[in-house]
This record gives sequence, C-alpha cells and structure tokens, in this order.
Amino acid sequence: MVRQEGPATDGADLADLADLADLAGLRRRLVERVRERGGALSEPVAAALRSVPRHLFVPGTPPEAAYRDLPIVTKRDADGRPISSSSQPTIMAIMLDQLGVEPGHRVLEIGAGTGYNAALLAHLTGPGGEVVSVDIDRDVADAARAHLTAAGHPGVHVVCGDGARGFAARAPYDRVIATVGVWDLEPAWLDQIASGGRVVVPLDLRGVQCSVALERAEGHWTSRSIQPCGFMRMRGPAAGPERTYVLDRDAQLILESPAGGDLDAAATRALLAGPASGRETGVTAGTAEVCAGFNLWLAVHQPRWFSLAESGASGLLERAPLAMEGYTLTYGVLGDDGLAVLRRGEGADSCFALVVDGYGPGGEPAERLAALVREWDAAGRPATGDLRLDAHPRDTPDAALDGRTVIDKTHTRLALSWPNRL
Repeated sequence: MVRQEGPATDGADLADLADLADLAGLRRRLVERVRERGGALSEPVAAALRSVPRHLFVPGTPPEAAYRDLPIVTKRDADGRPISSSSQPTIMAIMLDQLGVEPGHRVLEIGAGTGYNAALLAHLTGPGGEVVSVDIDRDVADAARAHLTAAGHPGVHVVCGDGARGFAARAPYDRVIATVGVWDLEPAWLDQIASGGRVVVPLDLRGVQCSVALERAEGHWTSRSIQPCGFMRMRGPAAGPERTYVLDRDAQLILESPAGGDLDAAATRALLAGPASGRETGVTAGTAEVCAGFNLWLAVHQPRWFSLAESGASGLLERAPLAMEGYTLTYGVLGDDGLAVLRRGEGADSCFALVVDGYGPGGEPAERLAALVREWDAAGRPATGDLRLDAHPRDTPDAALDGRTVIDKTHTRLALSWPNRL
C-alpha cells in the first residue's frame, strides 16, 4: 500500500521511513533518466521532479510504474481513444525548461490532466507565485484538484472551462503553457500574457507537433526554442481538422491523419495485415533523426501523410523507427488504392536503413514516400531543432513573409524556415 508523503512524525515506524526513502529513490532515478533524454537541464526543473510525488497523481498505478519515463493514459473516449493522461516526464521537463518559470511568476496552464504538471509549476513559482490550470472536462478538473490537495498544493487554482479562452479573471500571466496539442495560438492566451512574457505550446505544424517557446517581437511572435513532442489534441471549438482512427482497439493501433477526411479503419487494418512490398531508399538514419526531422519534412511536403502508433502487441509495428517500452511509432502516406509506411531495415538504433513498405494494389504511395526520404536527405536532413518559426497576424501579406514556407491557421500565419540548412 502506498502511503501519502509528508514530514515524518515521532510515531512514524521504520516501514514508513523505508517507503519514503524508496519513493525518493524512484524520483531520483527518474530525473537521471529524463536528463539522459534531454529534459530537466535546469536545476529548478530537476529539483521539482525530485520533490513532487507523481504517484499521488495517478492513483491505482504502482509507484514503480508511476516513476517510469512513460505517459500514463487516465481517460479514454467511447471508441478507446486516449483523451487525458499524465504526459511523459521527459517532454514535461523539456517544456518546463523552455518555459523558464521563476519564483513569483503567475502561470496559466491549458489542460489540467492529472494535476502533476501544475504541481511542478507550483514548485517552480514558489509561495509568491500563482498557477491557474484550465481543463474542458469537469471530472478531469475535479480529479486534478483532489490530487493537488493530496500532494500538498491546494493553492493551485483549477478551473473547468474551454482552455482556448484562457482565464482572464487572474490575468496577466508571466508564462502560459499548454499541455495539450493545439491547432493555433489562441488570441486569448496572447492577450493575457504580461509584457516580456512567454508562451510554450505543442503547436500543430501540418500534423506534427512541436513544443514551441514564443516571445513577442515587432508586431508578431517569434520562436526562442523548438522541440519535438506529442500530445493528445485539444478538443472543443479550437480543435483542428485532424482525425484519429482506432484500427485495433485491443492493440491500441492508432492512425492519425492531420488532413482529416474519411478513412475505413477496418479496411486499413486489413491492408496492414496483408503482404507488403518493400522498397529500399538508400538512406540510413537514426531514430532521433526520423522522429525529430523527417517527420516534419514529410508533413510540410505531403498533405496525405499520417502517423501510426501502437501501445499494444499486434506485431505490425515491430520494425517501426521509434520503439520504446510499450510504444512504437512510424509515419506513412495514404493513396487512393493503398498506403505506405516507413520501417527500419538493417542496422542499430543509432543508424539503420530506411525502408518503405507498400500495402495495396498500387505502388504510388510507396514511391512517393521513398522519394520524400531521399529529398530530405539531399536537403541536409533538416531537423526540428533547426527550425525557425514566426507567428504573424492572419492578415499579414505574403510579401512580408520573406518567401518562407507558410502554414495558415485560424488566427495566425506561421512562417517556417531552416536557416542553417539547404
């Protein structure tokens, strides 16, 4: 049985003290793992991870599982799609590093989840700061509030509401962070940020999510850092056109199509279970290059691309470019008479051959995907971290965007470029 953490009392027995030491050790090991993966680079963020008891935010999850560097799904919709979770600690730490919270800051969080990230924020702001967390689901907000109280952070203000509207009653904020994938920069967030403030959001770039830290520039917002990420997407009126399809509920085989549209999930699952025609691309790469570089190149250049992920054990994605404990991920292209997906060929995790598998009677999707791999390689393999992004008002003319790749959103025009690449 897990005991709630707190100061030891004179009556605490040795078992209580041993439990506390074990939990502290699990948190220290989590921080070590997160830092190996590029998160918690700042000492305040590392200290928050060592101090905040994640297991109290995922009741029913054994402590050993709560302190793994993995996301924990906490709510699904009627079709089995995950709609709320405790995110992977590494990406939470990376985004907190980007956010740069200081003691005394006022912070607005969009998406309460379990409340764990709000607790980390409260640790960073200290007693002189304030954290407001907004979630669209009443049950999620209520649970987050209860978890925060149990973990010793009752001062976090949890609000049930549409996060796209922010929370003007406690504005202005020094920092705004979204812990849910967003389609666009909502005007309310930008209006509610104080002068000199910063916003960090998992922003949709034609289906690829990037954690973008933005600050005000002359008449627009400009990126200060960009990191790859993956979050459940915002629901409600601010949602984008993307669609999620559960191809296999038992294996949690999920296809996400950023362009939306209709897809026959059963027929697609049957295609993937059938024979594949492999095509060598002649390109070798590592997991990080594929998942933090090629995926964005694919999204920018191919409207009918998709991602395919599995957290079960169908065996269909055993050679996916990204394979970690309990999770695999690859990318592909849809065609009128079939589809194609990327897989790893011969080699190690750090460098393997990129192979395209085509499914269905036509070979056009496989040829298209293989060509895009070669084009990305020829362009110098631009990566997410090389990207520069500026968010301009929606009425900004093309002439003012310097010929950069432009993604038009509801409220903004995103101008993208890789300044240090071909």
